[in-house]
Amino acid sequence: MGVGGGFIMVPAMIYLLGMPTKVVVGTSLFQITFVTAFTTLMHAVSYNTVDVMLAVLLIVGGVIGAQVGTTLGARLRAEQLRILLALLVLAVCGKLALDLFLTPDDLFSISTRGA
Repeated sequence: MGVGGGFIMVPAMIYLLGMPTKVVVGTSLFQITFVTAFTTLMHAVSYNTVDVMLAVLLIVGGVIGAQVGTTLGARLRAEQLRILLALLVLAVCGKLALDLFLTPDDLFSISTRGA
């Protein structure tokens, strides 16, 4: 399961397996760490196209986000975390549904790239 699998696994672990919300969030982030590290390493070895500046910016953003998330997680109750998770999942579903009906301003095609 890739990083996007968290949108399926997190609600499943909370509601189907009955795991505590804080444990589920930590478990998901732990899994994502290994998936992204392995994927980045394989991409760097295979294609030599890892953008170092982007990687540094993402790491810095992740560290800052982890600190903010830890602080918020300590202050919020499990039910509040579940509501925030539900709102996030609904927002992503809404964005995906909206993208089905809207045409992007700039279409990109691999076949026209070489021409």
